[in-house]
Amino acid sequence: MPSTLKQLEFDRQLDLLQIREFRKTGNLEILGNIYAKYMHLVFGVSMKYLKNKEAAKDAVTQVFEKLTIEAVRHEIVHFRNWLYVVTKDHCLTELRKQNLEDEQFANWAEEEKKIMESGLEVHPIDEQDRLGEALHDCINKLSLQQRDCVDLFYLKKKSYREIALLMKYDEKSVKSYIQNGKRNLKICLELKDEREK
Repeated sequence: MPSTLKQLEFDRQLDLLQIREFRKTGNLEILGNIYAKYMHLVFGVSMKYLKNKEAAKDAVTQVFEKLTIEAVRHEIVHFRNWLYVVTKDHCLTELRKQNLEDEQFANWAEEEKKIMESGLEVHPIDEQDRLGEALHDCINKLSLQQRDCVDLFYLKKKSYREIALLMKYDEKSVKSYIQNGKRNLKICLELKDEREK
């Protein structure tokens, strides 16, 4: 058996021993030591699917959080291969969520636009004022980058490329700022709505 194959088998066996120890003790330091060996691979897989450096960094953290639960639930034979599948599934789930959020936000933005541009009063005037104030407050709570990108994209109808040129960001960062800003706006508005019920 060539030395690289021996090394891979040795690493696999060591991972197995450490995983068993983690399952027995629940010691996160043990899991962290195993994970540290493969973080660069998790980042690489995340970049391949998410195509965004910040989102890939977030995925590295989120996958580790997922491991703290999944490593206890599943009997793992080959940690590296198992970790690849967990990472890929996480990224695909994130992509599905982003697509759904994009669609929901587009529908929400279109509805808001129709209400504001319509001469018909769908809600009492003070309800419209309250919604406008809540949206304004939530926009102000976004980070500067998110606020600027959301404003340029949704209100000023600029493309990712135009925003990237204006703000001196790369296009992937612009997309990330818009998606994260949109998600944060949605959460903020839902929280405000809950508080007022």
